Amino acid sequence: MRTTATPAPAAGSAHATTYAAYATRAATGIVEPLGGRTEPRLSAHLLPLLAEADLLDSPATWGSVTTPVGAFRLEPVRPARDLELLTGWMNDPAVAAYWELSGPAAVTAAHLRAQLDGDGRSIPCLGLLDGTPMSYWEIYRADLDRLCGYYPARPHDTGIHLLIGDGTNRGRGLGTALLRAVADLVLGNRPRCTRVVAEPDIRNTPSVSAFLSSGFRCSAEIDLPEKRAALMIRERVLRNLL
Repeated sequence: MRTTATPAPAAGSAHATTYAAYATRAATGIVEPLGGRTEPRLSAHLLPLLAEADLLDSPATWGSVTTPVGAFRLEPVRPARDLELLTGWMNDPAVAAYWELSGPAAVTAAHLRAQLDGDGRSIPCLGLLDGTPMSYWEIYRADLDRLCGYYPARPHDTGIHLLIGDGTNRGRGLGTALLRAVADLVLGNRPRCTRVVAEPDIRNTPSVSAFLSSGFRCSAEIDLPEKRAALMIRERVLRNLL
C-alpha cells in the first residue's frame, strides 16, 4: 500500500524555476502571490523536496510500502531533529567499523551537511518502520558519483547506502526486507532508472548476504580508495522475477 504526497513541479519546467524561487522566499518569511494568482503557501521544511526533484525525483514524495515486517517509508533527514539519533547510531561499534563516522555530533553533522549543501545528487534519509526511525539511508545518483569511475555506469543508475540503527533490529532478516522495499521504491518512482546499485564492503558478510537475498546480484568486486567492495546490482527488467 502506498501513501501519496503533493509532488514538486516537474524538473526543468518554467513553473519549477518559479516555484523554487518562491520557496526560497517562503523560507525566509516572504510569501506573496506569483503571476497574479495564489500559490501554495510553503514552509522551510518543504524546501528539501524541491532540492531533490531535479536529480532524484524527490524521495520524500515516494510514500510508504507494505513489507513483511511492516509499513516502511523514507523521510529526508533534518539535522536539527535527527542529529542526536544519527550520532548515536554512528558511534555503535558495529556501524563505526564500516561507516567510520564515530565521534562527536560534529562528525556526523559534517557528513550530512556535505550532502544537504550539495546539488541534490545524494539525499540522506531516515528509514521509518511503522512510523519509528530505525535505519539510515543515502539515496544517490551513482552515475554522478565517483563510483561511476569503477564500473560501466548507465544514466540514472541509483545507488543506496544503509545502516540498521538499533542492534536489536540486526540479524533478524530486516535488512533483506528493507533493501527489497527501497529498491522497489526507487524503481517505482524513478522511471528513468533501470538499475539500483550498491557497494558494500566485501568484509561485511551480513550486508552482502542481505543484498543477495533481496534480488541484487554481485556483478564484480571493485577496489575503492577506502575498501574492497562487492558491486551489487538490481535490474529493473528482473524486478518481478527476483
